[in-house]
Amino acid sequence: MSAWVYAITSVILVSLISIIGILFLMLNDRVLKTSVFILVGLAVGALFTDAFVHLIPEAFDEYGTGPEVPIYIIVGIFAFFVLEKFLHWRHEHSCEFEEICKKPVGYINLVSDGVHNLIDGILIGVSYLAGFEVGVATTIAIILHEIPQEIGDFGILVYAGFTKWKALLFNFLAATAAIAGAIASLVIGESVGGYTTLMLPLAAGGFIYIAGSDLVPEMHKESNVKKSIIQMISIIVGVLVILSLAYLE
Repeated sequence: MSAWVYAITSVILVSLISIIGILFLMLNDRVLKTSVFILVGLAVGALFTDAFVHLIPEAFDEYGTGPEVPIYIIVGIFAFFVLEKFLHWRHEHSCEFEEICKKPVGYINLVSDGVHNLIDGILIGVSYLAGFEVGVATTIAIILHEIPQEIGDFGILVYAGFTKWKALLFNFLAATAAIAGAIASLVIGESVGGYTTLMLPLAAGGFIYIAGSDLVPEMHKESNVKKSIIQMISIIVGVLVILSLAYLE
């Protein structure tokens, strides 16, 4: 029962992150770009650390030192690659509104974002089944990733023709798919043996893919020395935030 309470509370919090766009409406473009720039670094550090410090060690505890965990991590990386490829799941952290950004992209973005949030909910649910500390670490990592992503999603919807308030509303509705994902994960986890054990390395592979394939290349677009140093600091802070949760055990 405690896993249910923690997981549902966490996904509600993650869903509320989708309305973060309303806060940034009050900020100018310079402040917005600076904030997103720092948050991407935090997300990189948090996602990598959660994968390597929490999810993967927990999976090895369950499977032992055999080849299963590395294989499932690779499967997780490939699965997220396929999702991004075929659902146009783009983790853009600022939309430059290029020529490819047409009105239909708003609806495509909503569907893709809903699937993404559904998977986030599944990952949070299975993490709490593995333990409170693992669940908290995964929730923080997802939140740090969600903030810059939701800002980008908000911008795409506004460009696609949605009013600012409708963009916030639909963004929030897509985010609530995380609640359905968490409930599904908890139900399956309690009724299907080995579910948690299987999902942990798959989740780790997903986090590694998101951080390495989507976020790190985005950070490499910045060559300014000062901003590069800020990037490095933000990554380290993201690592330390998740690493500190190890002391909760």
